[in-house]
Amino acid sequence: MLTHNPSATEFIQIPFLFIILLRGLHIQAQDTFLHCPANTPNYTSGSEYETNLRKFLLPSLVSNGSINGFFNTSVGTNPNNTVYGLVQCRGDISMDSCKSCLNSSSVVVIQKCTNHIDVDVRLYECLLRYSNTRFFGEVDESLLVWFPNQEKVNNLDIFNGQLGNLMNDLMADASSDSSKFDVGSFNYNDFSKIYGMVQCTRDLSRDSCTSCLQDMIGRIPSLYNGSRSGHIMTQSCFIRYDDNMFYELQTPPPPPPDTVPGSMSPLPSDSGKEPPPGPEPSVNTVAVAVPVVVGISLVLVAVCFYCLRRKKSVTSKSDIQGASRDPMENQDSLQFDLVTIRDATNEFSDANKLGEGGFGAVYKGKLQNGQEIAVKRLSVNSGQGLQEFKNEVVLLNKLQHRNLVRLLGFCFEGHEQILIYEHVANRSLDKYIFDTRRKVLLDWEKRYKIIAGIARGLLYLREDSRLTIIHRDLKAGNILLTEEMEAKIADFGLAKLFEIDQTQGNTSRIAGTLGYMAPEYALHGLFSVKSDVYSFGVLLLEIVSGRKITSSHRSSPTPDLLSYAWKNWRERTPLELMDPILSHCSSRNEVIRVIKTLAPGYTQE
Repeated sequence: MLTHNPSATEFIQIPFLFIILLRGLHIQAQDTFLHCPANTPNYTSGSEYETNLRKFLLPSLVSNGSINGFFNTSVGTNPNNTVYGLVQCRGDISMDSCKSCLNSSSVVVIQKCTNHIDVDVRLYECLLRYSNTRFFGEVDESLLVWFPNQEKVNNLDIFNGQLGNLMNDLMADASSDSSKFDVGSFNYNDFSKIYGMVQCTRDLSRDSCTSCLQDMIGRIPSLYNGSRSGHIMTQSCFIRYDDNMFYELQTPPPPPPDTVPGSMSPLPSDSGKEPPPGPEPSVNTVAVAVPVVVGISLVLVAVCFYCLRRKKSVTSKSDIQGASRDPMENQDSLQFDLVTIRDATNEFSDANKLGEGGFGAVYKGKLQNGQEIAVKRLSVNSGQGLQEFKNEVVLLNKLQHRNLVRLLGFCFEGHEQILIYEHVANRSLDKYIFDTRRKVLLDWEKRYKIIAGIARGLLYLREDSRLTIIHRDLKAGNILLTEEMEAKIADFGLAKLFEIDQTQGNTSRIAGTLGYMAPEYALHGLFSVKSDVYSFGVLLLEIVSGRKITSSHRSSPTPDLLSYAWKNWRERTPLELMDPILSHCSSRNEVIRVIKTLAPGYTQE
């Protein structure tokens, strides 16, 4: 990647894919650049400009830009502290991909261009720009970027002519369209195609867009001279071509009713007169056709009514046998018999009990082949335990990740509802982090490893699994630790499965643990992927401080850990939050970085 203007200051290329575990975001870094001009003044931490940018502008750009792929606005009443911002996604991507890209961009600009007052970031699928000066509707080519390619084509003159025609056609269509975007292709030879794309920011007028794209297209011969691919961009527009398909093909809309194949629209005659009428249908034909159509319709109605009644009668059964015909019928290979479980746990003896939760006790057991297991025996009086039981079997059987506890099987006999898991040697995180004797076993290196493991597990649930799952009860007691202190997320009884394209939901049955629940969920039953992120933030506070979220600090008048953490953040004393056992920790900067993920905008003085 090269900048055509050598005087353009600070330019950063992001040449690899990386994952920010603590934020659960993916950044795809192909043809990506970040521009943080060094010749512009920086804003100061805690200033009105920073508040306008981080608290108001960036969230507004991401949320509104995710609706239709473009948004520009300004925040601030004082000219000295007003920030102008614009976001736009590529015209061929889905709104889900757009939102993900814009979220990533908002994180990148804060992390990589800290305190910069003028920033332009281009990820593969979107752009984000903000400044203290108004730039809307103006063509800006002060930063010209191009990506070199040395692979040449044959028949240079023919290629340049065809490429020029394609790019000019795309330019004309994009400039005239409200999307300011277009793609197309041409057959270069018998074996390959060349694909092209152009785009302007949507705040530009038709003439401004045309001017910007013309300039980019005019640079192709000098910058590429027959290269098989090329990519040139400025702040206001970009062009790209390649002999490999690089954009998303849009599904064409269904044809209108009057163009459906087989439709019988009459064709006009050359003279403009109506076509001659055909023979009139006979009375006998009508007399036969009408009863036949009515009869067929009645049969179809009866069949549909029967199917609906049958479906309703099946789904209304509340016994486990009826319920097992939906998700549970495919879990037969996981079913254990009760005798095996009784033998493995020595008849559920108290000596084997590992603990007890809201839905029942957990026992350690050993199968005849020597495998150690953890057995969760649901209480008879567990209320909605049957639904949670089915939920956990179905969900965990579909999830496979090293930071999620693995389900080995289940048992349902008589009144017994039992779940069988892999045995995790070191029990749950709360048994260590809140115990004055055991917490000394968790130095900062181990705590950071646990944080990273939980983050990987959440990232898998949110983005990388076949299903999008909200845990809804993420807490220290549901984080199990292996012999190597690897974290595993457990207890999916309250988890919610999201449907495709679903981003949030609500429920009248609030379940979970107070202190860990996001306010919108605890108060109104609204949950989303952000609900688990809130719980994860609470977990981070507990792991760093070694204190429960509901406990008070001995030297602080604040009533809880959250308030105490907020107080120290505002007073620029983040290390006061750290567990006293970690006082000799050599990775204090790492501790501060973890705390900063909970308090965006903090900078150490």
